[in-house]
Amino acid sequence: MGEPSEGADASSLPEEGLALWLTEWKVSGRSAWLGRRIVASVGRAVAGQLDFSVHPDGQAVKVSMLRVHPDFQRRGLAGVMMDALYAAYPTAWINHGWRTKAGAYWWNGYDEPAPQRNVHNRPPAQWAAWFNAVNVAADMAHNAHVNDFYGLDGHRAAVYRYGERLETEAALYVGDFRPVSPVGVDPAAQPLHGAVRLVLPPAVHDFVHDRTQDPVARATALLEHVGHGNLPRDTHWNTTVQAAFADAHHEELFDHSPREHPGTHVVFTLRPLPAATALRAHALATSVEFRDPGDHAVEVAGVSWRQDDRPYLTHAAAFTPAVEAAIAPSSAPSASRDYQRRYDAEGFLRPAARTGALPFSERAAQIQAMAGRLLRGRTSRAQTPGPEPFAARTPAPQPQPQSPQQPGAGPGRRV
Repeated sequence: MGEPSEGADASSLPEEGLALWLTEWKVSGRSAWLGRRIVASVGRAVAGQLDFSVHPDGQAVKVSMLRVHPDFQRRGLAGVMMDALYAAYPTAWINHGWRTKAGAYWWNGYDEPAPQRNVHNRPPAQWAAWFNAVNVAADMAHNAHVNDFYGLDGHRAAVYRYGERLETEAALYVGDFRPVSPVGVDPAAQPLHGAVRLVLPPAVHDFVHDRTQDPVARATALLEHVGHGNLPRDTHWNTTVQAAFADAHHEELFDHSPREHPGTHVVFTLRPLPAATALRAHALATSVEFRDPGDHAVEVAGVSWRQDDRPYLTHAAAFTPAVEAAIAPSSAPSASRDYQRRYDAEGFLRPAARTGALPFSERAAQIQAMAGRLLRGRTSRAQTPGPEPFAARTPAPQPQPQSPQQPGAGPGRRV
């Protein structure tokens, strides 16, 4: 386990709005354990993260890495995240693994909330079904050496048989370990949901987020903007829409690139994959990856989208019937003949494959015309003279007494 800084946390946590988020940690491997991550954020900035894995039965947790951003170190944040881990899994065994120098210093000052659930503090007879006893003994020996080298106590009194040789005892219980086999989702039996992050042109952004417009037309505009043959391949296709949105939000938090306009998170929902395509997919516990370089023909059953800073306002539309599309190949030479026949080099539908006009084309012209009228109106207003500056009023002239009207002098007569 690697921690962010040496020594115990020294100052208080920020008051700018600290948030903790327990989310998936997508690990592409053969492990049956589920990847999880606690992300600490202040505003829209990541302040720290805690990566760990959870046994499928939820009764064992293995910590992989604990990090705190330099701007938030020594303020108690690492302890808050670790406390949250213990609270999220209140009955599970916790295995912290081996520690770096920084991790050893941090652990030396950390007040563990439930030391009785730390496998380093209990005999292997109690937890050997979940963790390989020999591996745990090796981690304990490593931590003992680091503590001795740097003169740290490391909660020595709580550690089981601290400083003694554990190899013999661990070997007795290594046979109790019960490995679990990974179980993947069946992409041919359920819909899949994959997210992409977009920064749309202003006119398109305004249209797709305008709730007064037809949702199917707005969803089609998003698909046209991305390209039917450009569905994301460098992503996980999840079993739920919520997990796909979480992937986009997770990527958003860790992306520090500047931008001028708000972003849009779009989730494409696929119908269950055809058998041939499903066989080429790499199935994980809650998602699917497409690792081979070729394209994958799919059918889009619907689209969900929302503005990145307004997750509470989600738009959605279903396609009836589903729309033919494709997950993009990794490169042009990897594209199949069917893909090349249907899509151009940039992944957009060829004219012969289209069945109708672009749904956004008329709306784009209307928006452009409206923008022109607004600009002309602003120019006209800028050229119109403004009101005269305020000046003190002078008394109105008093009417003068009129002389008696002379004969022949009346209205309409010139005198």
